[in-house]
Amino acid sequence: MASLARVDDIEASRLAAGLDDAFALVAGRFFRREVRVRARACVAGMVSGLERKTGWSLAEHAGEGTPDGMQRLFTTARWDEDLVRDDVRGYVTAALGDPDGVLIGDDTGFEKKGCCSAGVQRQYTGTAGKITNCQLGVFLAYAGPKGRALIDRELYLPRSWAGDDARMAAAKVPPGTPFRTKPQLLELMIGRAAAAGVPFAWVTADEAYGDNGPLRQFLERRGIGYVLAVSRDHLVRTPTGPRRADILAAAGAWQQISCGNGAKGRRWYDWALAATDRPEICLLVRRSTARPSELAFYLCHTPRPVPLAVLVKVAGARWAVEECFQGGKNEAGLDHYQVRLHKAWYRYVTLAMLALAWLAVTRASLADDGDTLMTPANEIRRMFTALCGPPRNEPHARHWSRWRRHHQERARHCHYQRQRRQDH
Repeated sequence: MASLARVDDIEASRLAAGLDDAFALVAGRFFRREVRVRARACVAGMVSGLERKTGWSLAEHAGEGTPDGMQRLFTTARWDEDLVRDDVRGYVTAALGDPDGVLIGDDTGFEKKGCCSAGVQRQYTGTAGKITNCQLGVFLAYAGPKGRALIDRELYLPRSWAGDDARMAAAKVPPGTPFRTKPQLLELMIGRAAAAGVPFAWVTADEAYGDNGPLRQFLERRGIGYVLAVSRDHLVRTPTGPRRADILAAAGAWQQISCGNGAKGRRWYDWALAATDRPEICLLVRRSTARPSELAFYLCHTPRPVPLAVLVKVAGARWAVEECFQGGKNEAGLDHYQVRLHKAWYRYVTLAMLALAWLAVTRASLADDGDTLMTPANEIRRMFTALCGPPRNEPHARHWSRWRRHHQERARHCHYQRQRRQDH
């Protein structure tokens, strides 16, 4: 099978040139050559086979003698992470854009042990499935027929942070940063995408966002179509008054439609539509074919009439953001960072988004070349590591081993000193 061999046959020069082309789009945002070269090496490290993609390991992979320069890249070096974000968004939409594209909003958790990282507190995250000490990032993904990638990000700062000036200052959160809910952060990112001319026709998100009335009103005012999940007890306005979504679903006529391909084949569900008091708003209901008692509910805004199959396809596209999170964390080190400052979080995550975008665009280009099996991103990363990784350097590896042990011993000694001072 020729398509099976496509990724095996790919040349190292093509992979390296592809990453160079992706980085060239953002290179002008780094004012000094030293910082620019380090940022390129950082992105290459993020798609390498490193076990953990922290400042230390990225610096070692880049051939540097200490992590100081890589840490400066995330903290004090002169470059604008928001302009790089805009470049990443443009890179993704130029390669994967489609007029019927879907913007997908969701948040993901980054578990932490301390209390100093910007935005960290005990809060619920679906990543861990429980309340735990973590940061939450709200992300916007773009999905089209050619692929999907993350195009925007915002760090969620809980109310407990917004009212603590000393804590905000310690994490170097910009003065005057207001408290914003997660739906408000998503609204901010959708507005940026629309202003930048991103080609899309729909927005989708889970019920944490779909239940938020101001977000839905924002999309409706702008004439943006949406398929937003809502909770079963969400009150839907009908000509006879408000009714719960699960009660309204009982009147639906079911049709079996696939909402797209999954890991184990096509995802078949029963679907029904229920009318509301507005012709452009309807309730979409999903029922499991294996367990008919399992229902899911979506409020839909359709500025123009569309078939049921289109709404089903948009509802199914929501899982693309989960695939982005999985790929970002597994392949690009999205959650490997060990930074505490507000700006450092944005910088690390933005470069990881560029790395993930390169994997998505490379995957799409292989498909354009006839790879009908759609090479997984992890195979592209493995081939990049094998073909384009730095050569083995034994003295360099031994230097870093000594440096790590020395630093860890020094940190342990300082920790014990602090403990003794507190005990006395």
